[in-house]
Amino acid sequence: MELVFSKWVFAFSLFCCLIFSVAFSVEGLDEDSKVRGVNLGGWLVLEGWIKPSLFEGIPNADMLDGTQVSFKSVKLQKYVCAENGGGMGISVNRDSESSWETFTLWRVNESEFQFRTTQGQFLTCYGNGCTVSATAKSASSMETFQIERNDDGRVHIQTKSGAYLQATVDSQLTADYPGKPGWDDNAATFKMSIVANNLHGDYQLANGYGYSKAKEVLERHRSTFINSADFEFLHRNGINTVRIPVGWWIAYDPNPPAPFIGGTLASLDNAFSWAQAYKIKCIIDLHAAPGSQNGMEHSASRDGTIGWTTSESISQTLHVINFLASRYANHPALLGIELLNEPSAASVPLDILVPYYKQGYEIVRKHSPSAYVIVCQRIGNADPIELYKADIGSHNLVVDLHYYNLFDPYFVTLSPIDNIQFIYKSREPQVQALNAADGPLLFIGEWVNEWNVTNGTQSEYQDFGRAQLEVIHGRTFSTAQCGFYLHRYGSIGVEYCDDDIARHQR
Repeated sequence: MELVFSKWVFAFSLFCCLIFSVAFSVEGLDEDSKVRGVNLGGWLVLEGWIKPSLFEGIPNADMLDGTQVSFKSVKLQKYVCAENGGGMGISVNRDSESSWETFTLWRVNESEFQFRTTQGQFLTCYGNGCTVSATAKSASSMETFQIERNDDGRVHIQTKSGAYLQATVDSQLTADYPGKPGWDDNAATFKMSIVANNLHGDYQLANGYGYSKAKEVLERHRSTFINSADFEFLHRNGINTVRIPVGWWIAYDPNPPAPFIGGTLASLDNAFSWAQAYKIKCIIDLHAAPGSQNGMEHSASRDGTIGWTTSESISQTLHVINFLASRYANHPALLGIELLNEPSAASVPLDILVPYYKQGYEIVRKHSPSAYVIVCQRIGNADPIELYKADIGSHNLVVDLHYYNLFDPYFVTLSPIDNIQFIYKSREPQVQALNAADGPLLFIGEWVNEWNVTNGTQSEYQDFGRAQLEVIHGRTFSTAQCGFYLHRYGSIGVEYCDDDIARHQR
């Protein structure tokens, strides 16, 4: 059993009432209009919290792509700083670390890295004796540095030509330290601190291990994490739909662009075959788009930046949708295609997202007149009614809205009863209003039975789950977000995620 973030792993709700409003008939289901489904999260798109052991064998695993670090000169007792956040020189003159003193890693291999500033430039050095600046707009050999680490957190930093960086008495960072430094308080020794190490997705795993080892790890994971026995288990327990997150690189199998590892397409083909055998329907969810639509690990972002809104990335994304629609449109197990998971409200403008959704809708319709086309609401400060007002498509269009009493400061101080009342006083009116709107169906694509409460009882968890089921039941079609396997906990039909326990107890 994997014991990581035990509260999260054990308490994430997985039971899914994926239910359309009873006024609608869901095309493609044999028995009735009710869709009961689960997310197959952490399978074809990685999320480190779901299966952290996948990352445990990576050398220097605390220095993956996207890790944020700071450097403090042990001689000067000052932090290295990219003036103005980048685009200028580098100084070693700050007493504390903040954004200008924090650098984001691009990993080349286990000991070589590139350092990106908050403004997006890279640290660069134009040869031995140079003064390091933060002016490079892209990274190559001159922006690549080797890190030598000591057990106590001290490091040396070398250029590709072998020169050691040092902090000079006039607070500059130069590549001219004479000879090889020791680990005393010399000018070439720095104290490195890991400020944040939050990204553990496909990019981090593949680039962390390197191709050969990553291929071995992922092949084993994809063949064991989900298999035909899981679909039989779902069918036996009344589940008739699965939402399958995929990454954009699936369209380029078997040899996707580096560092991504091929093989997800064969796994998705298997899922459709298993689904058909057990009378289960599939929703293909484009969870990770080129450039990243939200900067999170589940979008396969390299370093937390969001680059999906470029015309090149959107065009590539439409190619992926066309690939998926053409491949699976006529498969009897297909229920729908979700065009994009969780675009960021702060970084993805509506006037870019809606035209993409319209084009994606038309692409799916070109291949299928009936498959549900699902468009996900922007996460962050955005009203879901915005997609109801948009002219995206007229037939079998669904808006996906994700419900969490997490990830927002508002919920931090709420008690169990406050959380439950929020469901009834805020979520229920929203669900009712959106269902009353003239437009797409409403889809609760992710929801959880977890909160920020640290001392919730089993009974309170059950009440929280019951409240969500009551609000969702009969009005929407929804899934819960988790790793996939079911584990019974309590008596009201709410189930929780704990993959290893469930696999052995089911």
